[in-house]
Amino acid sequence: MIRNNSSVWSRPGIVLTGLALLALTVKIFLAGRLELYSDEIFYWQASQFPAWAYSDLPFMAALLAGLGAELFGHHAIAVRSIFLAMGCSIPALVYWLASPLCGHRQALLSAILTFCLPMAAFLGLLAVPDVPLIFWGLLFIGCLERATRCGHWRWWLLAGTAAALGLSTHYRFSLYVLAALVFMLASRSHWHYWRQAKLWLAGLIAMAGLYPALSFNLVHDLSGLDYHLLSRHPWQFQLEGVLHPVIQGTLVTPLLYALLWLTLWMLLKKARQGDTRAGLIAAFAATNLGVYLILAPWSDTTRTTLHWPLSGYIPLLVYAPEAMSSLRAWLSARYAASLSRFVVRAIPVTGFVGTLLLFVGIGSQGFNQQLQAVLGTGVLSNKMAGWQPLTDHILSLQAQHGLPADGLIVTDNYYTSAQIGFALPQARPFTIDQDKTVRDGRYAQYVIWEKDEAGLRQLAGEDALFVTEDSTLNINEKLAVMDRACRLFSDLTLLDQLFLYQGDKIFSFYLGTGIRDSATGMATNCPRPSHLWLDRPAAGETISGDYVVGGWATNQGLGVSRIRVLLNGERVGDVRRTVARPDVVEVRQAHDDPGAPLLGFELTLDTRAFANGRYQLTLEVVSGAGERQRGATRQITIANP
Repeated sequence: MIRNNSSVWSRPGIVLTGLALLALTVKIFLAGRLELYSDEIFYWQASQFPAWAYSDLPFMAALLAGLGAELFGHHAIAVRSIFLAMGCSIPALVYWLASPLCGHRQALLSAILTFCLPMAAFLGLLAVPDVPLIFWGLLFIGCLERATRCGHWRWWLLAGTAAALGLSTHYRFSLYVLAALVFMLASRSHWHYWRQAKLWLAGLIAMAGLYPALSFNLVHDLSGLDYHLLSRHPWQFQLEGVLHPVIQGTLVTPLLYALLWLTLWMLLKKARQGDTRAGLIAAFAATNLGVYLILAPWSDTTRTTLHWPLSGYIPLLVYAPEAMSSLRAWLSARYAASLSRFVVRAIPVTGFVGTLLLFVGIGSQGFNQQLQAVLGTGVLSNKMAGWQPLTDHILSLQAQHGLPADGLIVTDNYYTSAQIGFALPQARPFTIDQDKTVRDGRYAQYVIWEKDEAGLRQLAGEDALFVTEDSTLNINEKLAVMDRACRLFSDLTLLDQLFLYQGDKIFSFYLGTGIRDSATGMATNCPRPSHLWLDRPAAGETISGDYVVGGWATNQGLGVSRIRVLLNGERVGDVRRTVARPDVVEVRQAHDDPGAPLLGFELTLDTRAFANGRYQLTLEVVSGAGERQRGATRQITIANP
């Protein structure tokens, strides 16, 4: 163990208490400040339709999200409350797991290191399945460790119960069960348990946790298993997957990442020497880390999978202080004592800095408006921001246009629909999402709930407010969305638009009248988006003096009323289309644009009116229906003498 009376490590209890209070304070503050993330809002929505399992996961995440809202009110922090309690208990569980193996002091140091592992310290801030997954996983490891060491019935039964709850949380918990099987088969000193009823009863209890996922998959054509095992992953070699260790080293922080692999190597060495406790921890760590490392080049790299190996890192924290002590001894034997102290101390320090940076990065979404004045546009994420202004705007539109509070609201993506359902309980939200629901394995769920396009067509003749989140759509995606909407409604009219955070988050609102019972025919009025392009300046170009910005814009049927040029989100000029572009008419088939062939524009920009430096140049096109649309963004540099 690390013994250095001049270090804060000499008083681990005080340090642990301080870190726990700090983390709890920050998490509570941010959990109340940040709006619900797309996964969180889906689990809340799922809780409104109680079931054993859903299209992507078993019931646990939805149960905890819904229970928190029922117990503590209809707020984001209430949805997160039980996850928050579970996440804040992770250091205590690490201590509980480490104490009988390494002693009280080292167990305290292990608990402290959870705050230096950024993704572990972050657990509980968001209502996501990884929180109960890690929670039940640590309970399972601890109970199995005690069961195999003491042999008492209660530990076997508790281990089976923890495994059942974990399997009811996520498909990924199966790796914990696999690790337990590997350990029980590899450790000869524990083979006698295979002849005892307590192990088989624990296994039977654990198997009960498979019922939710199996029951759903057997009824719904194995759609959940198909998503997690097949359709989500390309199963073709991808070069970026080879960077898995580099990416993980950055997330975990490089020094701590190296220490954790050193810890695993040390545990495997001890296990070969007959230390079954080290072997047990190594089995869980190596199984989780090894599977993700091996499969990384062939598996999903397009979605958030960076946190998956966390299940392998946390068990290693049990023996990480011992590995730090060994590392210090090794360095002291070869280098100056001051260098060895510096390196060992740098491991938790840099890890804790990584934790702080993670909290700052996520927490920044609660201060988008304030930070954007400093950082500019296109920098901050807004996945957990802007939903309250959206629902406030919907209430305003309902009052302005006489729309009923319990009316239909149709969205282009499922998380907007869920956000509206959370904020406006009287509304009847639906989605025609056929992109993000498929990508996230949730398309089948909306079909089951009849909250999809087919469910809408059962309400033929009704009117609805149709909402699109334009800032998440490129031109082709927006065209596809509007085509679906125009086949859904008899008529579609633009009502308003909402620009948040200087256009980083944009919503458009349409009145859809007369839902059709079939997809035949198109709406009488179909406000499609505009195509726009900048011919000059080119991306990365340096401009000076009087510079002519040029390009073209077209809109089928509606035309374009004006074009605005923006620098860093600020309007610097308006122009109309006055340049004949027969080439665009032919290539874009823009014969239906009322302005054809005058589709091009030119605007002379006096760059001397702006300070030298880098800028983001963007076009904003206003269609004949009044819809504003931004695009054709270029990063340029203004450099005048």
